[in-house]
Amino acid sequence: MKLTIALLPGDGIGPEIMTQGLNVTKAICEKFGHELTCKEGVVGACAIDETGDPYPPETHALCMQSDAVLFGAIGNPKYDNDPTAKVRPEQGLLRMRKQLGLYGNIRPVMTFPSLIHKSPLRSELVEGVDFLCVRELTGGLYFGRPQGRSEDGDTAYDTCVYTREEVERVLHLAYRFAGQRRKRLTVVDKANILATSRLWRQVAQEVALGYPDVETDFLFVDNAAMRLIQWPKSFDVLVTENMFGDILTDEASVITGSLGLLPSASIGLHTSVYEPVHGSYPQAAGRNIANPLAMILCVALMFEYSFQRMEEGAWIREAVNASLEAGIVTEDIAGDGKAYTTSEVGEWITRYIQDKGKR
Repeated sequence: MKLTIALLPGDGIGPEIMTQGLNVTKAICEKFGHELTCKEGVVGACAIDETGDPYPPETHALCMQSDAVLFGAIGNPKYDNDPTAKVRPEQGLLRMRKQLGLYGNIRPVMTFPSLIHKSPLRSELVEGVDFLCVRELTGGLYFGRPQGRSEDGDTAYDTCVYTREEVERVLHLAYRFAGQRRKRLTVVDKANILATSRLWRQVAQEVALGYPDVETDFLFVDNAAMRLIQWPKSFDVLVTENMFGDILTDEASVITGSLGLLPSASIGLHTSVYEPVHGSYPQAAGRNIANPLAMILCVALMFEYSFQRMEEGAWIREAVNASLEAGIVTEDIAGDGKAYTTSEVGEWITRYIQDKGKR
């Protein structure tokens, strides 16, 4: 199989974790006889520094010409600390999502037995947690127009807009995933307050009729936020709008005990993008201490979702689980044990894949 992958390391720890994700990709391709072609592009703060544009046309063209995109992270403190900056790294991320039509962000949330003790929740609450968050990614408050500030600078405004088409397509995506899992879908909204949420609920009730084998329930977003902490095992697939999804998926990520363990897939009209949840973590950039496991698990998602190669994904997950059980982990989850570097963890997993079948 021929695989063409765009690599967008981005900012902060992005380049370091991308190196390990690429090494794992190469090892899998060698094992399974795939022909791999990779090309690298710039995005985010590094793209602004290089071209003045956080998502240059050349990077977009590269993504469109590829079968999948592995994306590291976007963000730099010099922009975070300057609210007057007219060009920001995050604008590149939003534009990439819009131009690639990435309407659905998929974030699996599951706990690893060897890391249950790292979760801030009691072990009986998180043991066996396994659910999927589906977040609408190209509509809502983050993309609503108009937005801006008054002439005197004392008033700011954003608008939240959704169309039936935007809601329907992400609901169909969520229902397909629910049908492949435990056949339960939770739709999260704020229909008691927001007009856009009332549209979401109306459309969800209509779409649900086409999936009679899936049990559908509805939660207001504040109730859902509480239930994620009180009963995280009660969820199978959760679907919601852009801003609610942004907040709830970050809340859910804490359940595992480390942001460094969670991958995501952004699926849409063109090339799908696979990125870790953890962000650019600028404090760790260049120090070889960042956790590469989320990036490596993104590679597993890429093989499963973009290439429909489930065995390759299973090999990668097995290698990640083996590294956790063996204690080959970075400082964020090492606890009192030995902390390994980013490259040491990545190299251990790569060797595990290369040696699989020889043992």
